[in-house]
Amino acid sequence: MESVIRLENFYFAYNKSELVLQDIDLEIKKGSFTVVAGPSGAGKTTLCKAMTGIVPFYMGGRYSGDVQVLGESTKGRRVSDIAMRVGLMLEDYESQLVSLTAGEEVAFSLLNHGFAPEEVAERTRKALEDVGLPGRESYQLDELSGGQRQRLLLAATLAVHPEIIVLDEPVSAMDPDGAHSLYELLYAIHQRYGTTIIVVEHRVDYLLPYVTDMVVLKEGQLVTADTFAAAARTMYEDEELRPLVPALWQVKLGVERRFGITLGEWRTEAEAAAELQLLGFEGGNA
Repeated sequence: MESVIRLENFYFAYNKSELVLQDIDLEIKKGSFTVVAGPSGAGKTTLCKAMTGIVPFYMGGRYSGDVQVLGESTKGRRVSDIAMRVGLMLEDYESQLVSLTAGEEVAFSLLNHGFAPEEVAERTRKALEDVGLPGRESYQLDELSGGQRQRLLLAATLAVHPEIIVLDEPVSAMDPDGAHSLYELLYAIHQRYGTTIIVVEHRVDYLLPYVTDMVVLKEGQLVTADTFAAAARTMYEDEELRPLVPALWQVKLGVERRFGITLGEWRTEAEAAAELQLLGFEGGNA
């Protein structure tokens, strides 16, 4: 399958710091819904910034190797040019909001990229509609809830029509209902437009119904970059990484190990219950 992002022998250290990423070789598949996982301090956020050119070309630092986005090296390219094709939402989403009203927020990035006023208006309308905020152009930002402001930032990202969207722990400040709602929205966008989605998330349970691939980091090094099923098995074998495996898959892989069987690729509790019942498991016992 065609890749949209490729890192080759990539090393990076911030100024006056030790290496944050070491010898990273990986590819992100076009049209995938990829989750980046790993313990705190593993280098996940830095990896996201490298995929968008912010590291090292905006923030500085020491690096070697190469990052290619949609077939082009990020070397010598402006971050604003990369942003036309790769949208980025950071964990501190409030810091990315710059305008007074919802309409101005979405229009801001479009105007910076030189879109004509009539196209700005139409793209703004459609982007707000896509994220469930139709007709909110005149709303002040302080009239929107935290979840709505996150959706607004996503609308501003979508309006440029990026081929890739990178999100760094976008639901860290949300309750479970808000997290499920945002990820359902992201998946709908992924399905509707074929957008490649890359999400840093330590609570992979939220993404179990949607994830296709996983990138797993540990202490700045790549543990695995594979399909979700293969990556989950690799993580399960590592005692430090096992707690990051979705709870449902911890059960699945534990049952497989104990009874020497192979179970289906569960995505919901209903799927798991149905298969276990079919195999004669009741109340957790065979």
